[in-house]
Amino acid sequence: MWSHILTSSQRIFCRSKVMALISLEDLDGLDDEQLDDDITDNPEPMDEDESERLMSHWQAVASTHQVSVPQEMRGPIQEMTRNSQQREPLPFTPISSHEKMGEVQYEERLYPAGHWACVTRGDDLYEQSISMAFMKLMRFICKENSAGRYLGMTVPVISYIRMAKDGKTFEKDVETAFFLPAALQHSPPQSCDPDISIVYRQPIRVVTRPFFGTTTEETVGRQILLLWEILGATDELHSDRYAVAVYENPGVPRRRNELWFIRRDV
Repeated sequence: MWSHILTSSQRIFCRSKVMALISLEDLDGLDDEQLDDDITDNPEPMDEDESERLMSHWQAVASTHQVSVPQEMRGPIQEMTRNSQQREPLPFTPISSHEKMGEVQYEERLYPAGHWACVTRGDDLYEQSISMAFMKLMRFICKENSAGRYLGMTVPVISYIRMAKDGKTFEKDVETAFFLPAALQHSPPQSCDPDISIVYRQPIRVVTRPFFGTTTEETVGRQILLLWEILGATDELHSDRYAVAVYENPGVPRRRNELWFIRRDV
């Protein structure tokens, strides 16, 4: 959906959370490369034609996944375009890495304490929940905050999921969150949207495995089963809650994601 916002080498991650299900097939016929050429990281305000094409492209892809992009997103979309280089990696301390035949099976990491911007949605589909949640976070990042300015972006963006009682399906409510940039950690701005909470969280230790492609309830569910098969039964990890970390935009053929199993103790 967002491939026209940035140059092909530096497209911003935000688009991956607005439309989690976009595939390359979804982008066929939308003249994506032409949009890349025409709508670039230009700090000057977009003219009306550029702005309209941007919104039309968003709407075309969003509609295939039962998500509508409201008109109030026009400003944040343009703001993200102008500030596309501001993207910080979420810091972590590596604990261990486990390989088999030269391929990483899983890693263990420790992520630091800090402030997160969080929003919870309970839409009909998992992908709708994370899409709508990120649009809220996007508006928070783009000036709808107590600082009144663009805040910058960190990656990955995390979706926290809980399992239903059957142990197979996801509960409706999904929390989407991103770690505030380092410059904001000591004095975090507040959101103008009451649905967004700024939460200070203790360190989190995770067992993580990469996977590639779309992040739907079906694909994430398969990854959960696969990682349990690799790890074997253990009571050191939560089995009723997981996290999905997304790094790249949906236009990347093998989009990088991670599944996080959360340790009970740090």
